[in-house]
Amino acid sequence: MNAELVWPALAAILAMAFVGYLVRDVISKPRGNDKMKEISDAVQLGASAFLKREFAYVGGFVVLIFIALSVVPMLGVMTGVAFLLGAGASALAGVIGMQIATRANSRTAEAARIGVEDEKDPKKGLHGALRVAISGGAVMGMSVVGIALLGLVITIWILGLDQMAQINGYALGASLVALFARSGGGIFTKGADMGADLVGKVEAGIPEDDPRNPATIADNVGDNVGDVAGLGADLMESYVESIIAAMALAAAMGTLGSFLSGAAETGVSAETIVQLQLLPLMIASVGIVASILGILSVRLSKSQDPQASLMNGTYVAAGLTIAGTLILCATIAPKEFLINGKTFTWLGIFWSTVAGIVAGGAVGFFSEYYTSSKFQPTRHMADGCRMGPAITVTDGLAIGMKSCALPVITLGLALLVAYWAAHFYGIALAAIGMLATTGMIVAVDAYGPIADNAGGCAEMAGLDPGVRKITDNLDSVGNTTAAIGKGFAIGSAAFAALGLLVAFMLSANVKVADLSLARPTVIFGLLLGAMIPFFFSSLLFGAVRRAAFAMIAEVRRQFKEMPGIMTGETKPDYAKCVAISTDGAIRGMLVPGSLALVVPVVVGVVFGSAALAGLLIGSLSSGLMLGIMCANSGGAMDNAKKYIEEGKVVDSDGVVHGKGSDAHKAGVIGDTVGDPLKDTVGPSINILIKLMAVVSLVLAPLFARLG
Repeated sequence: MNAELVWPALAAILAMAFVGYLVRDVISKPRGNDKMKEISDAVQLGASAFLKREFAYVGGFVVLIFIALSVVPMLGVMTGVAFLLGAGASALAGVIGMQIATRANSRTAEAARIGVEDEKDPKKGLHGALRVAISGGAVMGMSVVGIALLGLVITIWILGLDQMAQINGYALGASLVALFARSGGGIFTKGADMGADLVGKVEAGIPEDDPRNPATIADNVGDNVGDVAGLGADLMESYVESIIAAMALAAAMGTLGSFLSGAAETGVSAETIVQLQLLPLMIASVGIVASILGILSVRLSKSQDPQASLMNGTYVAAGLTIAGTLILCATIAPKEFLINGKTFTWLGIFWSTVAGIVAGGAVGFFSEYYTSSKFQPTRHMADGCRMGPAITVTDGLAIGMKSCALPVITLGLALLVAYWAAHFYGIALAAIGMLATTGMIVAVDAYGPIADNAGGCAEMAGLDPGVRKITDNLDSVGNTTAAIGKGFAIGSAAFAALGLLVAFMLSANVKVADLSLARPTVIFGLLLGAMIPFFFSSLLFGAVRRAAFAMIAEVRRQFKEMPGIMTGETKPDYAKCVAISTDGAIRGMLVPGSLALVVPVVVGVVFGSAALAGLLIGSLSSGLMLGIMCANSGGAMDNAKKYIEEGKVVDSDGVVHGKGSDAHKAGVIGDTVGDPLKDTVGPSINILIKLMAVVSLVLAPLFARLG
């Protein structure tokens, strides 16, 4: 292995060693009573069964694409090998993370139960449950960064830094698996969730996670396959693609001048290019160490506020990453380099990275503001639920649309700062800065589904209400951290896609002047690209509808044909509901996934590289807005429902509109509309815009030859 790759490799190995420590720590915790074990085992079996079927179908795509890449002369077998490594890395991280997450649920509930029964230490339950849940989430987070970085280092070691066209295949593999994992998992979880809520809570009037609800196990399985495995694949894709985009731009540094203005390029030596290529790997290495320390700070926290503990851990990781990046830039980055006649310095590289870190934090805060019940938008929406579900849905959509403004302005300003500091290379580094602490971000986000599942386990096992109170507290925080995680995912998707776009244009020999609006093919590409996210979203909505329709029919059938369910005399057929969600997810993900692969190829071959660049610009522009709107609309609808359940909606006469009220039913209906927005459509759009960009980048040599 080249000496320059040793440090990133060691950082990746350190991440996996930390994963091993966390796994041992989680598994060593008690699982609870027999009923809790039975529930946890059912969730594990359902999640594993879904992943096996999903990967069986995805495996077919992987084989076909490997063959296609291998037979294209400009790409070759080694591009296919890199593609296989990327797909394998993404799948492996998802399997490891989900296997531990499904084992952490009952252990989190049991930690809360032990604390509740310990009258001498009332804080013990909260701290113990938080520690198990964050450790389970951290397995996913650190697996993502450790496996992703190690796989990329191995790919570079095999191919060499001068073979970026082939190394790009690694990003394509990670992106393909991410799209199917995110969309398939999202369809599964929302089909089950809608069936469980609409029939169980609205029609039958039974509590959430009531063991009499046949869809409740499928709902808990969905939390894991959608919000743990799917989320991890999503951010792993952004993580890999931001690194590769920066490396590709660095490799093409000598041609940026002619790309922009036709001017000859001077001042970029081969040594400088190698330094700029390796720097993203080193920043990612710093982020791994910072994330480990951030996770440890949460585990050791004694705060009674779990959100404060989680956010402090995030701030620790971000602060350490900034400090480490400053040291890196001052010591190993080139002191100065020339792009298109302008000189940039190592300080510019540093400020580009900081711009990404700060922008990511700001977008996360804006997501929290528009979705958390601590702030006015969601509280106002919860109060409006007293007027019925139509007002609920209207308010939720309005919040989502309004929430686009501040994140987009923030990302735009960060983009300008990064460009000013280090040109297009700086924009790619801003994406790396935003994603350097991916291990911490995913850990905090994946913690949420574990806490949610722990609450379901406590409810179904009939534990003391105090246990559910603790898990509900953790789950409520998890909704907020999930919104922040989605904010990071959306923001990083925009930066990563932009970096991939510029890298594609360089590789396909598309000049800036070629994107003139006087060319009808460019306008066609822009319009087509702006349309694709909406059409893609419609396909996912349709898939969720079909899965939910089948789930609703099955739950109603069981309630009607098995009356003993409601009296507790008959056990519901949980397995049937899991099978329905699995079938719906597999069938629903195939067409949207194929669309993302086929459209860039057709446009590039038929209309040319300039039209394809227009397509990528159009999809990025509309996809960014639609992704933010969907994520924040859904998050606000979810938390408005929970705010009502907490009994905090009170009218002027002092009447509390809590669980079981008409306001609550309106909130549940709003939540069922918002769930596919925030957990299926929004996150999948992030991957769509990146996958189309990386497909274009990988095939750029072919398009350049055809053009």
